[in-house]
Amino acid sequence: MGIAGILWNLIPKNDTFDTQSTMPETAPEITYESTYSQRLDEKRRVPVPHRWRSGKSEDFHLMIWPKHKAGTCLRVLAPGLMTKLRQKLDALPDDNPKKGVLKRQIGSRTMTVTVDNAGRITIPEDMIAAADLKTDAVFVGMLDRFEIWNPARHAQMQALDNAVFTDALEMME
Repeated sequence: MGIAGILWNLIPKNDTFDTQSTMPETAPEITYESTYSQRLDEKRRVPVPHRWRSGKSEDFHLMIWPKHKAGTCLRVLAPGLMTKLRQKLDALPDDNPKKGVLKRQIGSRTMTVTVDNAGRITIPEDMIAAADLKTDAVFVGMLDRFEIWNPARHAQMQALDNAVFTDALEMME
């Protein structure tokens, strides 16, 4: 299994994430759903969809995510989900050399960003380059997290995902 496959298995799935134990009681549970097209400004700022914000000062963890066949995107985790990811990484056996690789790669490819008063995040330059973002970005809800895609890569991702969607639905039956 390659690094991308290991990364996928480390990210907690929605059914294993207990929002009550990892987030303050006052924080609303946000479900990241739907798709939004957003425009980046000249300072690399992009608005986070209003429904995906708590209304308070909040941080998100942006990760360069090379997992999809359509290309690299940015995977975005709320603090509670990032805590769960760190716990899963820490629980890996210390004698497995891939643990260090994963911690370095995830650590070096992740940046915490804060939503500003206008509801925007600023995406670091290296992440803009990795995800090939220019003037437009597509925010894709994944229920417990979201991704930020280059519009052309998003179209490719949708085509690839649509090809297996019907079969994937069988997992829910």
